[in-house]
Amino acid sequence: MTAVELLHRDISYRLLRAEEDPEANAFWFFMHKKRAFLEGTYRPCFSVLLMKEMQQFLHRAKDRLALPGGNADSRLAHMIIASDANVFNLGGDLDLFSRLIRERNREHLQAYARLCVQSMFDCYELASRSRVHTVALVQGDALGGGFELALSCQTIVAESGVGMGFPEVLFDLFPGMGAFSFLCQRISPRAAEEMMLNGTIYSSDELHRMGLVDVLVPKGEGIQAVNDLIRRNQRSPHARAALNRVRYAARPVTLKELLDITDIWVDTAMQLGDKPLRTMERLVRAQQKRPAKAQAAESPLPTATKAVAL
Repeated sequence: MTAVELLHRDISYRLLRAEEDPEANAFWFFMHKKRAFLEGTYRPCFSVLLMKEMQQFLHRAKDRLALPGGNADSRLAHMIIASDANVFNLGGDLDLFSRLIRERNREHLQAYARLCVQSMFDCYELASRSRVHTVALVQGDALGGGFELALSCQTIVAESGVGMGFPEVLFDLFPGMGAFSFLCQRISPRAAEEMMLNGTIYSSDELHRMGLVDVLVPKGEGIQAVNDLIRRNQRSPHARAALNRVRYAARPVTLKELLDITDIWVDTAMQLGDKPLRTMERLVRAQQKRPAKAQAAESPLPTATKAVAL
C-alpha cells in the first residue's frame, strides 16, 4: 500500500471522510468517519447531519465533474460509498422516529423521511449520468435505509459474511425510502415485497446468489475489488457509459415516485402504537451497545489519493 498524500485536511465534514483518486478518476466518501466515534455515543445510522453532509458532498461532486478537466476525458468517473465504521449503515434514526411518533409530530417526521429520499435520489441521479458509475462498498452490515442506499448504486461490492436486509417489519413498518423501487430494478416486484416484509437479514453470500450483490469477495478484500472493478470499467468506457444510459432509460426511478412512497411510510408510521414503538426503542439500545469502532485511522485506499474538500 502506498502512502496517502493528504493535500487538504478534510475539516468541512463531521461525519464524512472524502477522498479523490485522480489517476482512477474516482471519488470516495466514507460515512461515520473516525472523529465521530470520539464524540460520545455514536450510532452509525442516517442522522439528519449525515444526510445533509452526504447531499453537500454529492452536489459538490456533480459540480466538480462538470468542470473542464473534471470529467472531460474519455474515462468513466467512479463514485464509491463506503464506511469507516464496522457497519455500512444501520438505517433510519429510530430514536428520532419513536420520539416524533409519540409527539404526533407528523410534519417533522415527513421532513426527515423526505430528506432520506432526497439523499437516495441524489445518489441514484448521479449514477444516471452516462459517464459516472456509482459503487457501494459494503464491508459491514447494511440494514434498512443502509441497504436502500447500497441498492441505489449501480454496483454493489460486498465482503463475505456481511448482513443486509429490512428489519422494519419488526416494529410494523416497511422500508419506505426507496427499497421497492430499487429492488425492482434487480428482482421481481413479488420477490421485492417478500424481502421487505419477511424481516430476514440475508448474508452477502445469499444476496450474491440472488443477483442483488454484484461482486462478492473475502473479508478484507473489498477495497481491492473496487479498484479492480474501476480498472475493468476503464477498458471499455464508451460501452459502460452507453449501458448507463440504457439502464436508466429502461427502468427509471423518479423523485416523485420515491416521495409518494415515503408519504405512505409516514402515514403508516403515525399509526404505530406503544408496542411497536417500544420494540423500536429496544433496537436503539441494541445499536448503542454495538461496537462502532472505526476500521482505520488512515485511508485504506491502496493507491495514492488526494483528500479533497468536496
